[in-house]
Amino acid sequence: MIPKRIASVLINALKGGVVPRIGLPYITVGRTVEIEALLHDIAIIGEGGAAFRFIVGAYGSGKSFLIQTIRNYAMDRNFVVADADLSPERRLWGNKGQGLATYRELVRNLATKTRPEGGALALILDRWISSVQSEIVAQGIQSEDARFSESVSQRIATVVNELCDMVHGFEFAKLLSQYYRSSMQGDEDTKRNVLRWFRGEYTSKAEAKSTLGVTLIINDDNWYDCIKLLALFLKRAGYAGMLILMDELVNIWKIPHAITRQYNYEKILAMYNDTLQGKAQHLGILMGATPQCVEDRRRGVFSYEALRSRLEEGRFGKTGIHDILAPIIRLEPLSREEMLILVEKLAGIHANLFDYTQVMTEDDLASFIQIESARVGADAHITPREIIRDFIELLNIAHQNPKISAADILSSENFTHAKPIDLDESAEPFAEFDI
Repeated sequence: MIPKRIASVLINALKGGVVPRIGLPYITVGRTVEIEALLHDIAIIGEGGAAFRFIVGAYGSGKSFLIQTIRNYAMDRNFVVADADLSPERRLWGNKGQGLATYRELVRNLATKTRPEGGALALILDRWISSVQSEIVAQGIQSEDARFSESVSQRIATVVNELCDMVHGFEFAKLLSQYYRSSMQGDEDTKRNVLRWFRGEYTSKAEAKSTLGVTLIINDDNWYDCIKLLALFLKRAGYAGMLILMDELVNIWKIPHAITRQYNYEKILAMYNDTLQGKAQHLGILMGATPQCVEDRRRGVFSYEALRSRLEEGRFGKTGIHDILAPIIRLEPLSREEMLILVEKLAGIHANLFDYTQVMTEDDLASFIQIESARVGADAHITPREIIRDFIELLNIAHQNPKISAADILSSENFTHAKPIDLDESAEPFAEFDI
């Protein structure tokens, strides 16, 4: 039975129109093909490869839900994941620190299986040092042995030296070594400063030089290079790899200045080329986007010719038959059968959360789906988010008014659907989570 803490998060988040961070396996329905394709990517990343995908769907179609589902799958497979929603303040490139802001958000949200809520940077570094010490002990050299410290230092040096050949790898390796030494010496100030550097909190080279002895600081121009270094280090530290999840790409499409948009798309191109050409290792990148912010040739991703020529669907693709291994995964609407399974799951979770015997019959669930599907334009425009919000409202009302049956509520003239999202794509959409 689902724990009530998780049930509460699921019901409250879904009613509020946002994706819950926990409990997704309890309500995952459909998307089998998409999940299998992304899990194949994860397997490739774990073997030293890299992957880049766009998850494309309309508002409320399930982009963020799929992204968060893959986040959980990846953590279960010993990946480190980092997610960030793009916004006017967080972009891939900017001349006022917007790219750095995205990096900071990603590092702040670093998560592992044992720290799924994020904030795992210090834990990762400490676990790395501890695992190296355990390896030395396993070789028969105990911690009280005079050779122990030297053996650990040599193993640490072997790991960090592998990074030196990469762009900014020397500084990155130097800071990792500093973190190890300060841990052994109990120097908490240096440890905090190293963590500050990795979090992108240094704003001047002079400060970094005076406190850490390096002149490099993370900024808008080099933050992606540091992500690649971090991914390689994580593999050497015992993790399977790193998965970067960025949603709300629509906020790049909404940038009013054409040149700024192009610089952001240029950064996407660099990421895409790196992953496909083998310049990045143990790194996966997923981006959530709406169809317009990808396909709009005036302001979208396809306005950047180098990306359009790489990403545009071939002549054999058509509606309902897409190449699921292509860089763009397009989300098709869930079927009525899948939605029926979903609302049945939600009815059971709701009953468990509020300690009552489920009163929704199969006929009630089928009637609800039929009513929702009969809405004008439902075939093309209704989304899981709207259906879920309507259904949870129905469950709440039925539970609070036990003398009124679900059938009576559904047949009432006062029953209204959740307000649909504005379908006029000529207007600039607002940014929000997707279900």
